[in-house]
Amino acid sequence: MIRKSLSLLAVSFVFLAVSCKQESAADKITDADMKTVEAEKVLVGKLPIIELDKEIHDFGTITEGDVVETEFTVKNVGESDLIISDAKGSCGCTVPQPPKDPIKPGDSAPIKVSFDSKNKPGEQEKTVTLTTNTENGHEMFKIKANVTPAAK
Repeated sequence: MIRKSLSLLAVSFVFLAVSCKQESAADKITDADMKTVEAEKVLVGKLPIIELDKEIHDFGTITEGDVVETEFTVKNVGESDLIISDAKGSCGCTVPQPPKDPIKPGDSAPIKVSFDSKNKPGEQEKTVTLTTNTENGHEMFKIKANVTPAAK
């Protein structure tokens, strides 16, 4: 009888130990998961990378109503073609003109930006956002100006 009780007790402990085992996150990772992670690392290494010649352009003091332009130079320092699919100013007064063609690795291209100061007196700071095929998916730069009222 003691032998039966000990056997039953031993089986109970084994069952309890197996049923209470907690899996760690590492136990749940499969070989397929690891292959996916490795593939993503390879892809990330092959993405284009934007390098701007400047992050901000200051037009200084301009007169209200002036339309001023500047040019930012975008260089692709990554390993695949850089595609700028869209470029938007933070308001309708800021108009970027991005290149239409892909920028090859190592190449540069201009982005012209115009700012219309009509009805924009005072300190102005506007953002241009590029939608790209970089890892981040978008890049930003700024223009600013001090707009003085036009003489009447």
